[in-house]
Amino acid sequence: MPSTTDRPDGSDDPFAVAEAAGRATEAVDRPTQSVDRPTEALAPADRPTAPVGPSRRDRDTVLVDDRVLGSRETVELPRRRPRRIRRAPLPIATAFATLWAGLLSYLPVAAVIGLARTLEGSGGLGGAAHAGLAGWLLGHGVPIGTSIGSLGLAPLLLTMVIAWRLDAAGLHVTRAIGARKSGSTGSAVLVAFAVGLAYSLLGSIAALGVDGRGTEVEPGRAAMNFFLLGVAGALVGALRGTDALGVLARRIPQALRHGIRTGVTASLLILAAGAALTGLSVAVGGGQATDMISAYRTGVAGQAGITLVSLAYGGNAVVWAAAYLLGPGFALGTGSVVRLTEVTLGPLPTLPLLAALPDGPLGAAGALLLALPVLAGMAAGWLLPLRLSGGRSVPVPAPRKRPGGEPAPSEPSWPLILGSGLLAGPAAGVAFGVLCRLSGGPLGDGRMATIGPDPWQVGLMAAAVVGVSATLGAAACRTFGPRRKT
Repeated sequence: MPSTTDRPDGSDDPFAVAEAAGRATEAVDRPTQSVDRPTEALAPADRPTAPVGPSRRDRDTVLVDDRVLGSRETVELPRRRPRRIRRAPLPIATAFATLWAGLLSYLPVAAVIGLARTLEGSGGLGGAAHAGLAGWLLGHGVPIGTSIGSLGLAPLLLTMVIAWRLDAAGLHVTRAIGARKSGSTGSAVLVAFAVGLAYSLLGSIAALGVDGRGTEVEPGRAAMNFFLLGVAGALVGALRGTDALGVLARRIPQALRHGIRTGVTASLLILAAGAALTGLSVAVGGGQATDMISAYRTGVAGQAGITLVSLAYGGNAVVWAAAYLLGPGFALGTGSVVRLTEVTLGPLPTLPLLAALPDGPLGAAGALLLALPVLAGMAAGWLLPLRLSGGRSVPVPAPRKRPGGEPAPSEPSWPLILGSGLLAGPAAGVAFGVLCRLSGGPLGDGRMATIGPDPWQVGLMAAAVVGVSATLGAAACRTFGPRRKT
């Protein structure tokens, strides 16, 4: 608004108020601030006025309040506009993240197959892309129809890569729509469903591209598999991105929560034992594996491709070895069985990974191998009381207050210990049942139509072994474990 002021020499200074406003802007960081100036002569009422200061669009007002003791100027500074967070629309973020996840999981498959086919003169880039797309669909568990029958044995290592990229896609979409660390379970489910739909569409397009060129694929089956895998993978990433995973965990009863964690820990330990057994068996049968690779006579590139295919099925071999340690074993064809007490095999494909198969049933060594899952379950159970007590040793006396008012960790109760240990069994059984289902599948319509372990047998055996051994390990730690004073 208009304002006047006097200078000592009596000349007009239309910028005096503007200078005062500038000093007030530098001195304070509040929307409204009063600035005291030294006592000056009051402006005559008949002196002409001139508009000063910034426009009303930039500032609200510049007020001059003349008082008896001097001149007080009340300046209203510019209003700070809230910083806008740029959020991408859900369809755009989902489309970009899903396409990127699919591309990153497809390229390694196409590169490996393309290298072998191009260098060996068995096809161009188009054939390599087509074969890579078929292998990519197989990694999602989509059966591929061929001249020898249906191929449905998914390479678990590729499936793990696919799940990893979908997890990243769910995390990226969560951040893009502004739901990061919101704790919203609904946002996580929405992101997972959106990624699942987009991934299902991508799977249908891939199936249509593979179908009809020596291979047969059902687009509906591909869409369903892609949707389920996309929702599962993206949901994990979305739950991590929104921090809703911790919110859901706190809503689960304590015994069930610790039972699931103990069962997963025991399952991972048993799988680690299976991986060690697989690696040792392949090392022992290294000569036989070398002969299998040389029998193909395809040159360096072809042998490298065969080796990489064997590595892609290494995850399947780890699950089969874990089933072998648990007792039920696995099958490599109709009427075959591979377990500690019995080995019945027929004609097998020439793959280097199969050099790790045992030559026959094991005697005393087999009994020692059966003890590995029990030891793994007891180790997971031993960690349970230590985790419940919040330290590396179990506190002895009753809970009391710390100096800061926070209660000291108390000794876990027996009902919680025993309940969590028993619930670890079903958790491990479900985990092994799912893994066995994913690791098996047909390799044609003939004798190799049945490959892999029986999910029900392995799951029930894992539930029994882990449930009993984890409970014993937790009780032993509760009774004889390390103690510390609180």
